[in-house]
Formats: sequence, C-alpha cells, structure tokens
Amino acid sequence: MADRRWRRLLSRVPRGWPRFGVPKPVSADPWAWLEPYPGPPSGPAPNSLSIAYVSALQRLPPDQRAALLLTDVLEFDIAEVADILDCDIAAAGHLLRRARSAMPATTRAPRPAPAPPPGDPCAPCAPGEGEDAVVASFTGAFERGDVAAIAALLTPDAWLRMRPLPVAYRGRSAARHFLAVVAFPGGTRGYRLVAIRANGQPAFGCYLRDPAAALDHACGLLLLTVEGGRIAAIDRFTDNSLLPRFGLPRTLPACIELRGASHNHVL
Repeated sequence: MADRRWRRLLSRVPRGWPRFGVPKPVSADPWAWLEPYPGPPSGPAPNSLSIAYVSALQRLPPDQRAALLLTDVLEFDIAEVADILDCDIAAAGHLLRRARSAMPATTRAPRPAPAPPPGDPCAPCAPGEGEDAVVASFTGAFERGDVAAIAALLTPDAWLRMRPLPVAYRGRSAARHFLAVVAFPGGTRGYRLVAIRANGQPAFGCYLRDPAAALDHACGLLLLTVEGGRIAAIDRFTDNSLLPRFGLPRTLPACIELRGASHNHVL
C-alpha cells in the first residue's frame, strides 16, 4: 500500500512543477522518507550521523550493512563481527570491504576544497574559514533572498532535495533556477533561520514572516552538507511536526526590523 502511494505521488509531482517554471527533477529519491534527528550543539561529528551516510546504508544488502555498522559505527573488531554474523573472519572481511566500496566517497572521508579556476565567481570560502563561515554566509544570503549568493556557496554538482517528496535536483544551475522561481520569486525576502544541529550537520529551523500577525510561522527544516568550503547538498524537510524534537516552536515573535517584509512564497 505504501509503495502504491509513493508511486502515485511521484507520478503527480513532475506534472505539477512546470506551472512554477522550475526544471524537471533529475531523479526520484527512494529514501526521501528519511528524517533528521538532533545532534550535538557543536563540535565535530562522525560521518555515520550524516543524512548521506544513513541514506547510502539503505542501498546495501542486509549482511553488508550489518558488517559496516558493527565495525565503522559501533567499533567492533573484525573477529567480533564474524562471531555476531555467524561467519568466519574472511567472510566478515569480504562483507566489510564490499560495503565500504559501495558507500559514496563523501560518506567515507571529507573531500579537500577544490582549487577554483582563475576568476571563478563561485570560489569556496578561504582556507581556515571552515563550516562556520559557510553557515554564516548561507544564513545571510537566505534571509536576504539573495539567490546569486546562495548559488555561489554551492558545489557545481550540489543536490537540492525536497523531503518527503521523492524528487531531487542536481547541479548549481538547477538549484539556482528552483530557488529563484519557487523560494524567492522576484527576489522577495521573508525567511528567518534559527541555527540548530541535525545529524551532526549544520541545520536551521525555517520560519516565514507574517507581517500582519507580527509572527514568524514555521515552514520546516533546512539541513546543509558542507564539503571543502562549499555546500554539497541542501535538504529541505517540509514537515513541521519535526520541529519539537529540536526544541523549536511553531511560531516566533517577529523581529521589529523584519516586520512589513513581503512573504509571497510557495516553498
């Protein structure tokens, strides 16, 4: 029954997007149902917490997934893994090697910042600025409705996903087009971001300004995957029922300087 519902949703979504003028999604995301969970407020977090890692795990056969989790997450040695899986050490090692080779490179180790070509307007943050600088730049650009500045923070092959809708966009150009047409039509502003941590990654409670009520209304969560001084993925979670697990309210009092901002948004 659940599979039929997802197929119906997927068949309808692409027909709905063209009325907004956005590009067609590059592919369906079968793991769009994955949800974020709270992480430590600061400090480094293991890759095994990330949305990309958890999503990639779903694609592994059960025995490989078990071997990978037991070793790389729970830190059992290979002899203990073999005992738990009721196989010999050679078989356990084979399962682990196959699982690790199947996992995306970005879930195994962070990539170094790429060297931008001369004059690249989308050059990453300077070395040493790190994640905090990327998050600060993204926050400012998003709250200003500055699509060009957001796009400048993205990697060329960045992902933009709308969870739990099973659709995803790939590439800086597609993401910029989607943001310009749907999130910030005509360059309008109206969002307020509250920084949190989710899955060990930088994330935000997203609020939409309502000048008439002097309130900011919750409109889901944003989660960033930052690699090498750029944003490799933006995951948008549209379900407001996720907010309480992060200690976020459904509404916030509007900041005085933000009242009167336009809020003609679809996202």
